[in-house]
Amino acid sequence: MKRMILTVTAASVMAAFGLQAQTPAPKEGEIAQRKDNQQKRIGQGVANGKLTPKETVQLENKQAKLNKEIHTERKANGGNLTTNEKKQVNRQQNKMSKKIYTEKHDGPAK
Repeated sequence: MKRMILTVTAASVMAAFGLQAQTPAPKEGEIAQRKDNQQKRIGQGVANGKLTPKETVQLENKQAKLNKEIHTERKANGGNLTTNEKKQVNRQQNKMSKKIYTEKHDGPAK
């Protein structure tokens, strides 16, 4: 019981100070897999009518911009991403994923 209280207390203190456990950088294959998955999700939204043409264009443009950024960063580093770049890409992919979800679930397509 004491251990559980200490764990909860430690987690509360960390949250209060904005400290979070560091998540490891994604592997190269995970970045590519997420990119493919997000493209499929956009395609599914188009196919089932949950994305309007305008939403689709916006999502595709954001995805293309992220892909270009990844390509540029890899080219600058001999074909690989640095650990910090991987973390940044992961954050951007998380944001993109949320945007896809929001657009697909914002009500009937007009």
